[in-house]
Amino acid sequence: MKFIAYVIILSLSLISFNTLGQKKAKHVIVVGFDGLGAYAVEKADMPNLKKMMQEGAYNTHVRTVLPSSSAVNWASMLMGTGPTMHGYTDWGSQTPEIPSATVTQNNRFPSIFTAIKKQKPHAKIGSVYSWGGIGYLLEKPILNFDLPTEGNELETQNKAVELIKNEKPSFLFIHFDQPDGIGHNAGHDSPAYYEELKNVDKRIGAIQKAIQDAGIEKETLLIVLSDHGGIEKGHGGKSLMEIEVPWVMTGPGVIKGKEVKEPIIVYDLAPTVAWALGIKPEDVWRGKAITSFFKK
Repeated sequence: MKFIAYVIILSLSLISFNTLGQKKAKHVIVVGFDGLGAYAVEKADMPNLKKMMQEGAYNTHVRTVLPSSSAVNWASMLMGTGPTMHGYTDWGSQTPEIPSATVTQNNRFPSIFTAIKKQKPHAKIGSVYSWGGIGYLLEKPILNFDLPTEGNELETQNKAVELIKNEKPSFLFIHFDQPDGIGHNAGHDSPAYYEELKNVDKRIGAIQKAIQDAGIEKETLLIVLSDHGGIEKGHGGKSLMEIEVPWVMTGPGVIKGKEVKEPIIVYDLAPTVAWALGIKPEDVWRGKAITSFFKK
């Protein structure tokens, strides 16, 4: 009887492992576009993003934290919780305005980078970013790659492509500074804004091609999202145009063509990435893994 019970338990364990194995990714690449409002997706000429929506899962009503601005939201995404926990509260926060509830040995609130390196110490992780403000949010001593580009979008794209093809990172966060600049200069929901979204879409295509060229397409979770939208020439307020952003993803186990209607907030990103990589979330995170993107 003990032998039979052992066989049953072992079989169930293997079934469970195989089921989870279909969902898990070896690589996760997050591509963030500053100022990409969810309101614009339907009207935009973005064939690569819309193909991702057809081939993967998406939610175009993801909520930001307040204020609907850059540093506070990028911090929330990477750190899995809101500003009163991690302490970064403004668009350009360089240090926490509120003392972080807890910090790592490198004096940063525990992020997705922390969780990955703690549980997979040999994993290659890092970031390529157009806006220098991202650098203040990163736990740099644990990163394999830390590549600021000082606002050069093409350089950001090229360095990200090179990293993906040559290094095949376990986790890479790529930050592009557009269309935020166009939103501030020409206005959100303007002809110039939608013209810039064509360039945004080309950057998505370049990252997709790099993943294919690296031979890791079938084991890579690709996530496209933003930190805020905008209204007229600004953001930071409470309108839906400012606080709703898109989240689009493709990869292992992701349901094809599914619109996820579950309420999501940007700090659900870190727990979702952790879940996809098969690692435990940090105890201090308050976000949750959005598993409804994936097949059961």
